[in-house]
Amino acid sequence: MPLNLNILIVEDEQEIGQLVQLNLEKSGYHTTLVGTGEKALAHTHATPTHLIVLDLMLPGIDGLEVCKRLQWEESTRDIPIIMLTARGEDTDIVTGLELGAVDYIVKPFSAKVLVARVRNALRRGSDEPPQRASHDQILVIDDDRFEIRVQGTPVDVTASEFQILKYLASRPGFVRTRAQIIEATHGPRVVMSNRTIDVHITSLRKKLGPAGDLIETVRGVGYRLEEGGPLSS
Repeated sequence: MPLNLNILIVEDEQEIGQLVQLNLEKSGYHTTLVGTGEKALAHTHATPTHLIVLDLMLPGIDGLEVCKRLQWEESTRDIPIIMLTARGEDTDIVTGLELGAVDYIVKPFSAKVLVARVRNALRRGSDEPPQRASHDQILVIDDDRFEIRVQGTPVDVTASEFQILKYLASRPGFVRTRAQIIEATHGPRVVMSNRTIDVHITSLRKKLGPAGDLIETVRGVGYRLEEGGPLSS
């Protein structure tokens, strides 16, 4: 991981902000710490920023509004955002993910989790070459053949199930809300119950057998595919 990446930390609680800053700088990142949404927006417009660790509960412009404004502008919409949230803020987490945040961390958090989530977000946001399928992988998504294989054996899935699994696999470890899954697999104008996604996920898990556990439920938020699970070809 390059050491010249700039990470913006937006946290009004100085002690927490400094803890985040200390652990990221120990891992080789350059960081800037600000305490308000206004300062965060000003910084991203003035300084190249590769990732933002954003607290949701901020004075003045809150974290959700910051996320929304960054998504509005072409120059900032591709900056990965990891939300910092307190326990029990499921609604805000869902809203933040739907506004464009790529992940979230619940306070209190461990330093190892923080650094791992940051590395994952930066890696997935980079222009990495696509991975090729490997037969020693438990789960392989073969886009060319429109086929899913578990331990080398093809699995019979519906078109919707294939698209859902492919979407989750596009960013392993990142949480996807049900609304995001619906829009990505059926389009923004389709009206569909969240329950439909739950039914598809249940069916997928059964069909995938030993690989079914790779699809994780994030309670109150949505689903994610375990990092390091499938490869796409």
